Amino acid sequence: MIVEIKISELLKGHFVVDIAQQQGTYNLSSPGHIKNTNVIDNLLSKGVESLLIDDSKTLTFDIAGNIIANDKMSTEPLKSVSPVLLEITKAKELFNESKNIQRQIFSDAQQGRELDLAPVIEITNQTIDTVFKNADALACVINIRKKDEYLLEHSVSVSVLMTIFARFLKIDKKIIQQLSVGAFLHDVGKINIPDKILNKPGKLTDTEFTVMKSHVNHSIKIIESTPGISRLSLEVTALHHEKLDGKGYPFNIPKEKITKYGRMIAICDIFDALTANRCYKDGYSHLKSFSILRSLAQKNHLDERLVDLFIKCMGVYPVGSLVELSSNKLAIVESRNDGDPTNPKVRSFYNAVDGQYVMAEDIDLSSDKDFIVKGVRADDFDLDMNKIIEFLLMEG
Repeated sequence: MIVEIKISELLKGHFVVDIAQQQGTYNLSSPGHIKNTNVIDNLLSKGVESLLIDDSKTLTFDIAGNIIANDKMSTEPLKSVSPVLLEITKAKELFNESKNIQRQIFSDAQQGRELDLAPVIEITNQTIDTVFKNADALACVINIRKKDEYLLEHSVSVSVLMTIFARFLKIDKKIIQQLSVGAFLHDVGKINIPDKILNKPGKLTDTEFTVMKSHVNHSIKIIESTPGISRLSLEVTALHHEKLDGKGYPFNIPKEKITKYGRMIAICDIFDALTANRCYKDGYSHLKSFSILRSLAQKNHLDERLVDLFIKCMGVYPVGSLVELSSNKLAIVESRNDGDPTNPKVRSFYNAVDGQYVMAEDIDLSSDKDFIVKGVRADDFDLDMNKIIEFLLMEG
């Protein structure tokens, strides 16, 4: 029987049919069982007040975690949610908190107020701790973006990427902290660029591009006047658009004077700009973006060795990215196979031919006949990454 219950009465094992009442506009990706409390917490955070459940499909569990349905013991063990998916909710909260701090930074800069570095240091320290614990969860969250919040999310994402890359290179944690702060603030000067130039969908004119390039000078000026800022934080901000051929901006710095950290943030900055969706264009797939990075390295814009290391750091198919399989299913990459990087462990969830969600299945492509045809984006199939993650959490 379909009955309506309050969110406070929702328990693990209930079969949710639909949302009955809520404060927001959240939609379930599909009906399904509640298999962990993370899903309930997320529904609460979305403003859900009551739900419709099918009480004839309610599951109960024994002490060992086995499913007991209709008073009969099931021999099927409860599926475990992947560690990456379990961490994503926490990572999303951290990402959103970072955006709120970034929003305040931009507001202060726009009003000519001195930047408060304390919350930036605190949130980047939390990011560093999260990356050291599980970099894949934050890397996955970077894929769940809003087209109309590019400026905020880009700065946060570049800081996350810089942290992940620096840890991969085994850079000292104290230095990583300064690099993370610099990356977090690197585009603050864009608040002084007119919106009609900043968000122009087409190619900028020479005059417009001159104005756009000035954002680095604005960033440097703002950061230089921020009490407590470190030399390394200022360095990565000042160098993020310089090129090894000496034709970057704003200072046309020659190759030998562009530091390792300046070369690193240039790679992170370009990669995020390539992969991010914006209000006027969709981002490229990870593989396409990696190809562009390599092309820029060959043109002596980027450091070729560091580009290769960045790609190795992120993985051929980064955790949290989507792939299309030979079985015509879409899957999310859950973990790498270090000995076989082109065949990661994935979780399939969608039939691309039928255009329907399907029961999630864990697949180790290093030992399965299925294989990756190509990397894809959720937008390619009119899907939403938030709903994909919710569906996979519901599936357990």
